[in-house]
Amino acid sequence: MASTIQVRVDDDLKTKSDALFKDLGTDTTTAIRMFLTQALAVNGFPFEIKRANPTPYEALTEHEILDKLEKSREHAAQGMYKDAAEVSLDMRAKYGL
Repeated sequence: MASTIQVRVDDDLKTKSDALFKDLGTDTTTAIRMFLTQALAVNGFPFEIKRANPTPYEALTEHEILDKLEKSREHAAQGMYKDAAEVSLDMRAKYGL
């Protein structure tokens, strides 16, 4: 059996949150369900979901991007890089994934 939760919110809050969750690829009902599920899983307020920050390269010119790419190649040639599997393991450990 499924229960219904009714919550009164300001029209502006509902409109903005609907738009946010749509931008994140879901809807408000699913977002609330996700929140409740995670709250139970962690026994408290679970997490913050927000729009991804725009990529820092949007403001760069093509020349600046090519300069950064060249610097990356120089670092790689000097052995200044991490294996993708190592980065993945570090991220999983850091963020509990």
